[in-house]
Amino acid sequence: MAEQPDFPLLALGMRRIGWIRFWIQTVLGVVVVGVLLFNNVGSSLARNSERALGLGPGLSLTSLAFLLLLYSLWQGWLIVLTGRAINSPARPSRAETSRLIKRGLTIDLLGLVFSSVGYQSLAGALFVQASMQAPGISIGAGVRSMENYPITSLEMLSVLSNTQVLFAHLIGLIFSLWLLQRIYRIRK
Repeated sequence: MAEQPDFPLLALGMRRIGWIRFWIQTVLGVVVVGVLLFNNVGSSLARNSERALGLGPGLSLTSLAFLLLLYSLWQGWLIVLTGRAINSPARPSRAETSRLIKRGLTIDLLGLVFSSVGYQSLAGALFVQASMQAPGISIGAGVRSMENYPITSLEMLSVLSNTQVLFAHLIGLIFSLWLLQRIYRIRK
């Protein structure tokens, strides 16, 4: 009976961490959606498609990482529900709980991979664009000013959206690892 006091603490910890993870990832996900929608609605990248040559794959990988973030949000909600169930008489087994957390861990790792590769793609495209800029200030609307493609704030927002989704997956990964450690620390 020495294990009984551990279950209420585990249930409380899982609920709290699940809620914290859920809301942090939700807020970061809203920022990502806002930036991605603004990027698509702004459509300044579509008008100058030769400028945004490398931004397309980076934004696609960011969108894919965002879809994985939606699944991670659902996993965070399931962690909250599992935390509630641990305190009930019909508590889930350690294997079921660890399987749930490991599934969220895998999704967050996959999201980190996609967002990291997307970040590299976005940063590489912006580096190429910055290296093509002519030094100095271009005055007038001559042919030389057409070669100078400054990096716009919309392109920097693309990098920001990728950074937000990367950070959201990192938060999910950290909290999942902590919960997994807590579950295996409880005696049978």
